[in-house]
Amino acid sequence: MKKSVCIIIFLLFTAGNLLSQNVITVEANNQDISNNLDLAAIASAFGESEDLEDFERRLNDYDSQISNLDLNGDGEVDYLRVVESTVEGTHLIVIQSVIGNDLYQDVATVEVEQGTGGNTYVQVVGDEFLYGRDYIIEPVFIHTPLIFNFFWGNRYKIWHSPYYWGYYPERFHPRHPEHIDVYQINIQKHINIQNSYKFSTARKSKTSPTLHNNIRRNDFEKKNPDSSFSKRNSGVNNARELNENRQTKSTGQGQTGRKVDNNWKSGSKNENKDTGVKDNTRSTQNRTVNTGNDKSPARSTRENTKSGSGNSKVVTTKNRTSEKSEINTNQNQKRADQESIKPRSGNSRKVASQNKSAEKSEKSEPGKNSTRSTKGKSKARENTNNK
Repeated sequence: MKKSVCIIIFLLFTAGNLLSQNVITVEANNQDISNNLDLAAIASAFGESEDLEDFERRLNDYDSQISNLDLNGDGEVDYLRVVESTVEGTHLIVIQSVIGNDLYQDVATVEVEQGTGGNTYVQVVGDEFLYGRDYIIEPVFIHTPLIFNFFWGNRYKIWHSPYYWGYYPERFHPRHPEHIDVYQINIQKHINIQNSYKFSTARKSKTSPTLHNNIRRNDFEKKNPDSSFSKRNSGVNNARELNENRQTKSTGQGQTGRKVDNNWKSGSKNENKDTGVKDNTRSTQNRTVNTGNDKSPARSTRENTKSGSGNSKVVTTKNRTSEKSEINTNQNQKRADQESIKPRSGNSRKVASQNKSAEKSEKSEPGKNSTRSTKGKSKARENTNNK
């Protein structure tokens, strides 16, 4: 007995493990690849970072889940590494998705440039392959980011991420991508709403494109040339237009059908055809409710009307079924024959019995019906006369 119980427990435990393993792998149902990395969240994380190492840590934070990208399709969110290139007053920060052994794909760049008067400008530019042409977000920070002090301070040191495929920081924990709707809801919690994020159509930095060419990586693009934004979404230039079109459709312009005219009639009514469908526009004042108290086969519909002077009731009853009506007709004919005799005294019972005997004789001797019925009638008349 104990052995069988142990076996059952072992089987249940094994089945539970198999079910849990099947549930672990979750693939993001993407509307578009670009929807899996919100560049406003990138700008917000950049404004809160102390330096580029801290910026890379925030991009891959397990709790924040800023990225939902899984470009290589291995069921895990790609690690994002940060690589920098700089010249004079321009800093180009490239965010690359680690997708394989010595394989990387640029997803966005953060371009920082110090202009005249000491003002620092920041633009987050989405990679054209993922976001389309000129997808640029310009954050305006409510407070001067600490990372500006890093760029223009004495402790500045160029950053090039030491991590690659299979080698990640200890604080990094792999995770599975979320459904796109879950990601979109979650990411809003990690965007600093005190800042503003504006769209721009042109790069402010003239130096950044040149710096980008020196460290650019597009291994995923090379292997998947048909997955570019322009081929994924024909007719739109970038992710901004794509999202705006979706919002326009969701506000009502994507409705199907048309308004029905008040004077509309069905084709059958226009052609004076009877379709057998009840007309719901008719009056319902004279409806009767059947309470179920009438147990007769053919239930009658009764209509009670009250007169102005009294409580007299007029009851109208529908005809019975055809079978009962035929029976009543035959009975009425027989009663008419009996009433023609018109008995007035106690001999009526005798006359009735004579009539019944006459009817029986008519049934037994069909040929003598007429003579016997005449005799029965004459006897009945004699009895009445004797009276």
